[in-house]
Amino acid sequence: MFATIYLPDFYLQAALRHQPELRGKPVALIDDQEKKAAIIQLNAAAEQTGVRCGMTPSQGLARCLQLVVKTRISSQEKLLQEILLHFAGTLAPYVEATGAGISTIQFTHTNNLIQEMARVIAQLTDAEIVAQAGIASTPDASFLAAHLAKPVLQIGDASEFLATLPIETLTIG
Repeated sequence: MFATIYLPDFYLQAALRHQPELRGKPVALIDDQEKKAAIIQLNAAAEQTGVRCGMTPSQGLARCLQLVVKTRISSQEKLLQEILLHFAGTLAPYVEATGAGISTIQFTHTNNLIQEMARVIAQLTDAEIVAQAGIASTPDASFLAAHLAKPVLQIGDASEFLATLPIETLTIG
């Protein structure tokens, strides 16, 4: 069995981790390493004002004057990834950082997986980190389940689960 822990809006979570005063405000994130600055992630408050990923910061500000534009903070991203791997490592010895804000765990047992994953998600929540987890027989199915989890989703039959998903969901990643 495999489990994936997924931190939605990983780069934004890392950038806002120590700024709780911005939680209710519209916030957009840009990558200042790109030639042309564009919004790569945004919170729900920014999305509700009409701001979208791919817009330039000035386009975002034209839709919402209160928009706070932040840049990626690689040191915070690295720290958040290490925290994720630490908590994932409490579940099983076979842990892999499969992407930014994504960790895949291979289990050698199947006892109490939902409870164990719920415990880790609760610990991450206590650390003010938003996380979701998926459990399935394959790493790819657990990855997709994690994207749809609220906060933990276990898939029994991966082929049946995949057959019901819209094509847009299958292109995540």
